Amino acid sequence: MPITEIETEIAGVVFRIDAEPGTTLADGDSIVTLESMKMEIPVTAPRSGKLVEICVAEGDSLQAGQVVARIDT
Repeated sequence: MPITEIETEIAGVVFRIDAEPGTTLADGDSIVTLESMKMEIPVTAPRSGKLVEICVAEGDSLQAGQVVARIDT
């Protein structure tokens, strides 16, 4: 199965990691939550699959387009 990289759409700080590697995700499930401009913004799975890797840690500052996770779809 192909690996899909999940990227942020906006810059922000990783507020919370919502899923652990090995978790089976459905389309739209939250993987991490970013804090940006005092708002909490979820980064979600674009399709169902198994979470293979989290590429960030809580407190990391991210730029738009940065890979936060990889899922096996």
